[in-house]
Amino acid sequence: MADQEHQYKFNVSMSCGGCSGAVERVLKKLDGVKSFDVSLDSQTASVVTDDTVPYETVLATIKKTGKTVNTGEADGQARDV
Repeated sequence: MADQEHQYKFNVSMSCGGCSGAVERVLKKLDGVKSFDVSLDSQTASVVTDDTVPYETVLATIKKTGKTVNTGEADGQARDV
């Protein structure tokens, strides 16, 4: 089961391309992130990680940008932000 992965999705308040760019930059640096899609239009950040990366780590990483995370889910389950 080495190729287990997590799918996380966050609703993030981003007002401009710089905001979404900041979120992309921190996700790019996070170990264990396989792919991500940050959408300014839908105000979402979707992140696929390998199974070693907990939800809390990805949440904290996005919060480091100073953006407000409104909602989050892990593998389809709503989680606290």
